[in-house]
Amino acid sequence: MGVRAISQEAFDDLVRENVEDLGMEPSEALEDALHTLKLQGVDLSGIITCVPGESSIKDNPVIACLDRLKEFDSVSIEGPLRDEDLDEISSLFVKLNELCCSQQDSGNTAIATKHGAVDLTCSLCSKIKIAPGSNRNRIVVPCLKALAVLIHDIQSTEAFRNCTGPSIIVGLLSNSISDSDSLDAGFAVVAAASTGNEVVKQSFMELKIDELILQVLKRESKTTVRALYDAICVLLTPDDSRVVASQVYGYARTFAKLGIATALTEALQAGIGSDSLVSASIALKAIAVNDEICKSIAEIGGIDTLLRCIDDSGEQGNKTAAKICCSLLSKLAGSDSNKSTIVEKRGLDKLIRLAQRFSDDPLVIQEVMLIISIICLRSPDHAAKAIEAGAGDLAVQAMKRFPVAAQMQRNACNMIRNMAVRNAENRTILLANGIEKLIRTAKANNELCRAAATDALRDLGLDNYNS
Repeated sequence: MGVRAISQEAFDDLVRENVEDLGMEPSEALEDALHTLKLQGVDLSGIITCVPGESSIKDNPVIACLDRLKEFDSVSIEGPLRDEDLDEISSLFVKLNELCCSQQDSGNTAIATKHGAVDLTCSLCSKIKIAPGSNRNRIVVPCLKALAVLIHDIQSTEAFRNCTGPSIIVGLLSNSISDSDSLDAGFAVVAAASTGNEVVKQSFMELKIDELILQVLKRESKTTVRALYDAICVLLTPDDSRVVASQVYGYARTFAKLGIATALTEALQAGIGSDSLVSASIALKAIAVNDEICKSIAEIGGIDTLLRCIDDSGEQGNKTAAKICCSLLSKLAGSDSNKSTIVEKRGLDKLIRLAQRFSDDPLVIQEVMLIISIICLRSPDHAAKAIEAGAGDLAVQAMKRFPVAAQMQRNACNMIRNMAVRNAENRTILLANGIEKLIRTAKANNELCRAAATDALRDLGLDNYNS
């Protein structure tokens, strides 16, 4: 935020002065301008560098694309666009999207936003919104896809906010409830614009984006609007470093009260075969911010559904689904009543079985260990059941097999600690299985788990736990 910037005009003037006032050759003038500005710490992203007399910024394909779009934007769209205009505008946005996504020209997005692409695209979006006729979707989707790519940093999110972008997008989404492609492209813009910008999140909430999200989730369409789930997660993530106290916790409660948590839980019931299972699980985890919401999810069958999905993911070898479902279950297990529910439904057995099926993947195993450590926290009865289910053996086998998997080793130490701290019988069993040596090895080899290893050794009743 404190980096100095320069406009394209000022940069071009500097190069011109080098030529006209200092008598430099055009290529030397450009090189000198770049070198001087870099030494001064000036941010040159988005600046088009042209050798005077040899090329012009208008030769840049991004600028050429924007200039043509500006010609359309300068015309007030009061009636339906001609088919040839629709085709050209659509192709221009497709080209702009391709240019900005090009790996060979990674600076194109910065160039586009530096030259007003966000404002221009929002302006065209606002005119598309009021243009009658079914053909408008030929522009809407390419336009929104381009806008989602253009919004990539705090400057572009602020540009989006300043040109009433949130209102424009919510309007387009409201008019596209039956069109999955438009919804997906629109919610991608919501996610991009809300990333790292608390004020934009607030703007969307004031425009009742939550009600729109619920409306889309309740559609009978079987087509998944993937960007919808991304938008939920971003809206509920406190990622604006400029803000001391984020409002997203309150937004999560609003989402839950409205019924979005219920709708997402129902979406999970489609099971492992659903292409929305992973996205819906991640979104639901973002909403589950307190004990009340976690319990409400369990009350409508959320834990039953997750345990079934965990079983199915193990049988089908779906590691991604296994990890994400475990991650959500660990969040729900933060509620004491849910811990008991998981144990009563033989969740510990299912989790151990999952870890055995994915015994070659420490990422799955560490998720299982995290849930078990949460379930055993402050509960000696749950800790006893965890040992009976095989959690002790899991810790020994995994710590031996993956000595450098630091996060898994850390989760193992925390799980051991919670199984041992209030259960003397568990301490005896774990120590007899050689867990002390494994913990000390983890402590010596992995800085990430040193504190957890020390705590585990202490709660196992060992005197020299600091060494």
